[in-house]
Amino acid sequence: MNQQNHQRDTLGADIRSLRKARGLTLAELAERLQRSVGWLSQVERDLSEPSISDLRQLAACLDVPVSMLFAHSAAPAEEVGYIVRAGARRPLGSGDEGLIEELLSPDLTDDFEMVHSTFRPHARITEWIKRPTQEVGYVLSGQLDLEIGDRAFSVGVGDSFRIRGEAYRWANPHEERAVVIWVIAPPVY
Repeated sequence: MNQQNHQRDTLGADIRSLRKARGLTLAELAERLQRSVGWLSQVERDLSEPSISDLRQLAACLDVPVSMLFAHSAAPAEEVGYIVRAGARRPLGSGDEGLIEELLSPDLTDDFEMVHSTFRPHARITEWIKRPTQEVGYVLSGQLDLEIGDRAFSVGVGDSFRIRGEAYRWANPHEERAVVIWVIAPPVY
């Protein structure tokens, strides 16, 4: 079995173990998540991969940090905690919402985290996100539309932005993907 499949197996097993440790049945957790028992069963058996929003909701229901649900890539012992190789980044969620995120930080033991986010063309998030964080983003490529509180912005290559605990949402209504590096404090993943 390759490492990626093993990581997926681990996610389902972790969710099942956490659910059982909290004395929850599949039906009880599915009800809290407002999802079907079948969907949750498929996630636990690694037949379906949850989105980043699903992972956040699962973590909240299971009372664990979201980072506990992310895959870990093996690294040479001398690099652990120091280096994250391009091909060994920890993926965050499934990308179903048009957003592919990867953790750039070696781990989550610092006061902040760095995330590489790729927003697919025409992707958008409709729900507002609000976290008790300070976040700074730097646009590497493409353009991204942001709503932060009651303000709307469009940012492009070389632009940066900050969000301080405010509700926000994003959209990429353009024909090309947008790539953004985020620094988030404290770590939320």
